[in-house]
Amino acid sequence: MRVIGIIPARFDSSRFKGKPLADLCGRPMLWWVYHQVKKAKRLAEVWVATDHEAIRQACGEYQIPCKMTSPQCPTSTQRVYEAAQSLKADLYVCVNGDEPLLDPALVDAVVPDSLEGFFAANLMAPIHSPVEAVDDTNIKVVADEAGNALFFSRSPIPHPKASVEYQFYKHLGVLCYTRAALEFFDQTPRGPLESIEDINELRFIEHGRKLKMIPVEAKTLSVDTPKDLEYVRGVLRQKVDRGEI
Repeated sequence: MRVIGIIPARFDSSRFKGKPLADLCGRPMLWWVYHQVKKAKRLAEVWVATDHEAIRQACGEYQIPCKMTSPQCPTSTQRVYEAAQSLKADLYVCVNGDEPLLDPALVDAVVPDSLEGFFAANLMAPIHSPVEAVDDTNIKVVADEAGNALFFSRSPIPHPKASVEYQFYKHLGVLCYTRAALEFFDQTPRGPLESIEDINELRFIEHGRKLKMIPVEAKTLSVDTPKDLEYVRGVLRQKVDRGEI
């Protein structure tokens, strides 16, 4: 199988404008994300997909392969789909551009061993903190016995009415798509649930398509706000000082 990684990088984020270019220890955050994703063993290539000239220029400066996409792309998934039009592969792995400390092994974990019966997959990790459970930037997910997603929500799900013996899970921004899955997403309109929760992955569920959820252990450090950036910068600086990266 030929698998290509694509990092969608949007400049005009509603919570943090210019986030992909935010400085982390002397380099833009996008540089750190790219170099972590590039360490994944199952990817043939890694590209950035962006809609902004400043990000394209930064990619050129750091020799990061880049595809320009339309500013009208409404979602990161559709940005990946647009970039994939000129990148031939069996599978496309989308990695959100706000995880500068992403473990490359997680990228490999979302890639299936076979294309047979595969449509799309997403990683999910246990939630160990009550703060994460109620934080609406952490998207919670429940899956059926076969491991396919049943629902995503910004609220804690399921509600522990009859039992507290349950592990909450959050979705991670690492997804794997066939070209057919990307085409389906691009050509299918938003449903009411996706519009309410503002969660891309609900498009598959609302229209009866299977999205395989793969459980992994992961301590994620996503950057959603400038405050998150300061925390991640401190963690990175310690790792650099210890010679870990």
